[in-house]
Amino acid sequence: MDASATPAAGSPGGDGPAGSSRETSRRFSRDQLFILISAASMNLGSMMAYSVLGPFFPKEAENKGASNTMIGVIFGCYALFEFLASLVFGKYLVYIGAKFMFIAGMFISGGVTVIFGVMDQLPDGPIFIAMCFLVRVIDAVGFGAAITASSSILTKAFPNNVATVLGSLEVFSGLGLVIGPPLGGFLYQSFGYEVPFISLGCIVLLMIPLNICILPSYESDPSEYSFWKLVTLPKVGLIAFVLISLSSCFGFLDPILSLFVLGKFNLPAGYVGLVFLGLALSYTISSPLFGLLSDKMPHLRKWLLVFGNLITAVCFLLLGPAPILHIKSQLWLLVLILVVSGISAGMSIIPTFPEVLSCAYENGFKEGLSTLGLVSGLTSAMWSVGAFIGPMLGGFLYEKLGFEWAAAIQGLWPLISGLAMGLFYLLEDPRRRSKSQSTVGTVEEQAALLQGEI
Repeated sequence: MDASATPAAGSPGGDGPAGSSRETSRRFSRDQLFILISAASMNLGSMMAYSVLGPFFPKEAENKGASNTMIGVIFGCYALFEFLASLVFGKYLVYIGAKFMFIAGMFISGGVTVIFGVMDQLPDGPIFIAMCFLVRVIDAVGFGAAITASSSILTKAFPNNVATVLGSLEVFSGLGLVIGPPLGGFLYQSFGYEVPFISLGCIVLLMIPLNICILPSYESDPSEYSFWKLVTLPKVGLIAFVLISLSSCFGFLDPILSLFVLGKFNLPAGYVGLVFLGLALSYTISSPLFGLLSDKMPHLRKWLLVFGNLITAVCFLLLGPAPILHIKSQLWLLVLILVVSGISAGMSIIPTFPEVLSCAYENGFKEGLSTLGLVSGLTSAMWSVGAFIGPMLGGFLYEKLGFEWAAAIQGLWPLISGLAMGLFYLLEDPRRRSKSQSTVGTVEEQAALLQGEI
C-alpha cells in the first residue's frame, strides 16, 4: 500500500462495499511503518503524562487549598483548551504542515509536564491554582496539535484500514493510561511530587528526535469546507454528541474516582493507581478488536456505537452503585464495572472516526489531507468538550450528592446519546433503501428510453 494514497469517496466507512472490496498490500511500506512508530510513541508518552495525575494530584491540590470543584476545573480546563486548539489546528493543518504540528505539539506537551513537577513549590491558595490552570492550558494546546496531526497523517497513510489502525494504536494510548497511574502512584510514594512529572515529561521530550528523523511530510491543497459545514450534517452532529457524552463520563472519573476509593476503601495512593488499571487495560485490549471488526464489517459500526453507549450508561449506574439499587459498594464490583466500561468504550469510540469520515465524503467533501484535518480536529474537539464538562460536573455533583448519585446522573449522558443514535439509524435505513430503489428505477427507465430511441 502506498503511504501517500488518498482514500476514495466512501472507502473508510459506510454500509457499502467500497472500503471492503479493495485489495490492500499485506506488507507495510517503510513510510507507513515509520508513521505507526511515531504515532505509537506519541500516544504512549502523552497518555502516560496525562494520566499520571489521577492517583495523587487531587489529594495534593486539596492540601494546597483547592476545593473539589476547583480540582475539577483544573482537570477540565485541559479539555476546553484542547477543544479550541483542535478546531484551529484542524482548520489550518495544511498551512502549518502535519509533521511540524506533530513535533511542536509533543515538544510543548513534554516541556510543560516537566514544569508541572515544580508546582508543589508554589504558595498555597490562588497562586497554586492559577499556575496549575495555566500549565494545563499550555499542555492542552500542545496535545491538541499533536493528536490532530497524528490522526490526519494516519488516515492519509492507511485510507482503507482507518478503524483497524486507529484501534490498534489505541493499544498504546491504553498502555499509557495503564502504566501512568500506577507508575505515578509508585513514584509519588517513593520520591515525592516532582519525580512523576519530570520523568514522564522527559520521556516525551526524548521521543522528539526519533520522530523528526522518521516521520514523513505530507502536502495538500486547502479545502473550501469548514467545521460548521461538517458538524451540521445530522449524522455527524449526533456522533459529535456521542463523543461528548462518552468523554464526559471518563473525564468525570479523573478528579473524583481516586478520592472515592481513598475514602471508601482506605487504599494507599500506589494501590489507587491499580484501580484505574481495570478501565485502561480493558480498553487497550478491546480497541484493536473493535477496530478490525469495524473495517471488516462496516455495517456493524452503527450498532457498536449504539450498544456501547447503552452499556456505558448501565455501568455508571452500577459504579457507585446508585442508592436506589440497594447494592453494597465493594472494591471488586467497582473494578469489574470499570473493566466492562473500558470494553464498552472501545466498542463505541473506535467506529466514530470512520463513520464521520464516510459521512463527509458522502456529502461532497473532497478527499485529501484538508478534509482529514477537519474530521480529525472535529472528533478531537468534541471529545475535549465532554472531557471539559465531565470533571467540572463530577466535582460539583460529588460535593453536593456524593459519588454514588453523581455517577448515576453522569450515566444519563450515554443513555440519551445511545438512544438518539439508535433512533437515527432506524430511521435512516428505510430512507437509504428507498433512495437506492429510486436510483435503480431511474437507471432502468433511462435504459428503456434509449432502447426505444434506437
